[in-house]
Amino acid sequence: MAEPLKNIYNDLFFAEFTQSILTTNPGFKVKKFMADCRNKQWENMELKQRMRHLSTILHHNLNGDYKKKLSQVLKIIKALPSKSAAQYSSLAYMLFPDFVEQYGLDDPEISLKAMEKITLFTSCEFAIRPYLIKYPGIVMEQMLIWSKHPNEKLRRFSSEGCRPRLPWAIAIPYLKNDPSPILPILENLKNDSSLYVRKSVANNLNDIAKDHPALVLNIAKNWKGESVETDWIIKQGCRGLLKQANREALILFGTRGDVNCRVTNLVLNKTKIRIGETIQFSFELLLKENKPATLRIEYALYFMKSNGRQNKKIFKITENNYACKKKIPFFKQQSFKDLTTRKHYPGAHFIAIVVNGKELCKKEFMVTV
Repeated sequence: MAEPLKNIYNDLFFAEFTQSILTTNPGFKVKKFMADCRNKQWENMELKQRMRHLSTILHHNLNGDYKKKLSQVLKIIKALPSKSAAQYSSLAYMLFPDFVEQYGLDDPEISLKAMEKITLFTSCEFAIRPYLIKYPGIVMEQMLIWSKHPNEKLRRFSSEGCRPRLPWAIAIPYLKNDPSPILPILENLKNDSSLYVRKSVANNLNDIAKDHPALVLNIAKNWKGESVETDWIIKQGCRGLLKQANREALILFGTRGDVNCRVTNLVLNKTKIRIGETIQFSFELLLKENKPATLRIEYALYFMKSNGRQNKKIFKITENNYACKKKIPFFKQQSFKDLTTRKHYPGAHFIAIVVNGKELCKKEFMVTV
């Protein structure tokens, strides 16, 4: 069984962390700090709870006002080894951004300057969300400045931090309603040399497309052909629209919906599986056009939900240029093991093969406990 992620806060982490604190603050009371951290509730805390708990205890054990404590935090970060021995150190040390999120909201100027330094060590994309809500103008102006920063981590932060629907973070309602303040930032980053940055730009566009599909399609049309990097961004940024079989998006990327093809011999290895098992399926694809065509091949799974209704989820298989009049075999499998992001329920399920946004073949199977 995999080790719970919350256990990144182990003896190795605390040894490294407290040593860095002592390097900058020799009088720091490590025993008290550790006793406060590993209190009676510690074992029952999950990852984010432990992260919040650590930033809170650190705040309680540092001296001075917020400005003085923040200065000490930045010194601690500087004292940490360049190659941390802690497991998933970048994640573990997100307790520092959480410190700024919790205690710095009334001091945006020094907090934003601190985030600029902290982002070089670990991401502040969650910590900046309350600042975006309270100080929209100030923060978006700073994000625009960061979008031109020489360091890729800050350029990526300028996009990732203002995503309207950043997963596991609070949404930004005014950016969901009107994403126009984000667009100058994305314009600055659309040809970025860093894949790390370009992925964030694509994810931001994908977020925006959920509320403003026409806007993102217009951006994609304007950016298309500008560079290989930009073409990659818009394709990834429109992935949600492509999965929804948006007609304009399919045409834009050369996967028109009226292509003449057939799916035959869709075969499931089982008609009944238990939760935790895997189902395998195969099919053949035949392009009936007179010339090669680009095909986006996906499968749709209609999952049973707890309310007895089905929820459709699309999984991409491939996208390629295919020769005509030639049968192409495919083989896939799908696990029904419960995940933290998806729980399975018994009942009727369907697998459908989707080509360029159209369901061409569908079969039912049962899932049991």
